[in-house]
Amino acid sequence: MWDKKTLQELIKEKFTDYKFIVVSNRQPYSFEYAGRKIKCVKTIGGLVTAIDPVMQTAGGVWVAYSSGDADMSIVDENNTVKVPPEKNLYLEKLVFLSKEEENGYYYGYANQALWPLCHIAYRQPVFNNAFWEHYKTANKKFAESVVELFDEQKPFIWLQDYHLTLCAKYIKEKNPNAIISLFWHIPWPNPEVFRICPQKLEILEGLLSNDLLGFHIKYHCHNFLSTCESELEAKVDWEESAVTYKGHKTQVKDFPISVDFEQMSEMASAEDVTKKVEDLPSEIDPPYEILALSIDRVDYTKGIVEKIRAVDRFLEKYPQYQKKFIFFQKGALSRLHIKTYKNLIDEIQSVAEEVNWKYRSGNWYPIVLLNSKIDYTTHLALYRACDLCLVGSLHDGMNLVAKEFISANVDLKGMLLLSKFTGAARELKEAVLINPYDIDSVADAIKLAIEMPSDEKKERIKKMRENIQENNIYKWAGKFINNLVKI
Repeated sequence: MWDKKTLQELIKEKFTDYKFIVVSNRQPYSFEYAGRKIKCVKTIGGLVTAIDPVMQTAGGVWVAYSSGDADMSIVDENNTVKVPPEKNLYLEKLVFLSKEEENGYYYGYANQALWPLCHIAYRQPVFNNAFWEHYKTANKKFAESVVELFDEQKPFIWLQDYHLTLCAKYIKEKNPNAIISLFWHIPWPNPEVFRICPQKLEILEGLLSNDLLGFHIKYHCHNFLSTCESELEAKVDWEESAVTYKGHKTQVKDFPISVDFEQMSEMASAEDVTKKVEDLPSEIDPPYEILALSIDRVDYTKGIVEKIRAVDRFLEKYPQYQKKFIFFQKGALSRLHIKTYKNLIDEIQSVAEEVNWKYRSGNWYPIVLLNSKIDYTTHLALYRACDLCLVGSLHDGMNLVAKEFISANVDLKGMLLLSKFTGAARELKEAVLINPYDIDSVADAIKLAIEMPSDEKKERIKKMRENIQENNIYKWAGKFINNLVKI
């Protein structure tokens, strides 16, 4: 069984002479002004949830873009700060971008071109040359920040996600012997979809500068290999799952990402969480007997509108659950500078109001939207208190909410409704699997989850918990590192 100690021993054995460097767009800890004081805030999101425990175990340096308004006041002359606060287990090194660079690189090319290109959610990508130039500039800044860390130790660099497709190439230009890998946290599209990208050759060349490329599932690996075969004069070895391009070999492997099961289970069992579970019925506005939960970043790939429509259909088909059932949608707002996301927020609000007006009776209404931040105690309490957790992504690389929910489900109470179009659905087969585009079938699945016999529900949850416990975040990191060692 993989745990912190196992990973520490692996790193000690294999990487004593290496400097471990993680690079991502999102910083794990940001520093923000609270009046005249500065507070440290742990960033919410799947990437940080997954990588932070690894870094706390391995040590090293995490290079990331600065998003906290007080970051500049905290870092030293090398733009570094020790994190987490009071523990000081690793260094965070920040990259500072201008507003124009941030807009073009992050809000522009990364999230208006690459994000919709890779997700089958029927949003057309926006390919803008100015955005692309800022994307290249930002990738160079990340690469320069990494190169500044080089010393007598050999660098072991682990890039994260679609924001940094060019970074390995820029680093290799400075140090051809650097060992570089990248984990792609979102889906990789099939070749027919990817071929529309005007910058496809530069992106593929950048990715193939890595020594190891990781994806969540074999299907995404297959799509990437097919893309290289159709777009480049590259040698694709299907048996070895590798691409040789301009004399450099890149291994392409699947590594299903996970969470720290033991830590989440322990935190969810804590006394303050148990107390919050007891308090929730009086804190949530409409009265309820059955609580359905979704926790998402507000994004069109998460199928939030479709979930609300499914709840509408559920209450329509099964009126006996009116005045008893509520759907609590916790949404973290993001990318508000992009018009598509502003429009999505308006649409979610409009559809929720429509459904609430349709069914409202006295002080009861079915849809509860919460976009404000909640503390982690409440977050875990919601996981424990709900009768079902609805993960309705239209397309997702993995979706760690599903694994977080099962890890925190220490009471074996709530059932998981999980989209077939997530990577998690390939592992958590005991969940009630749904097609989020089929509103009627999701409505029926909600009824099935509510009425599922207690013994069957507990048996399913136990099997999913055992799966996540065995295939935890430390095993994911360990497998990735072992594969890179072989290279």
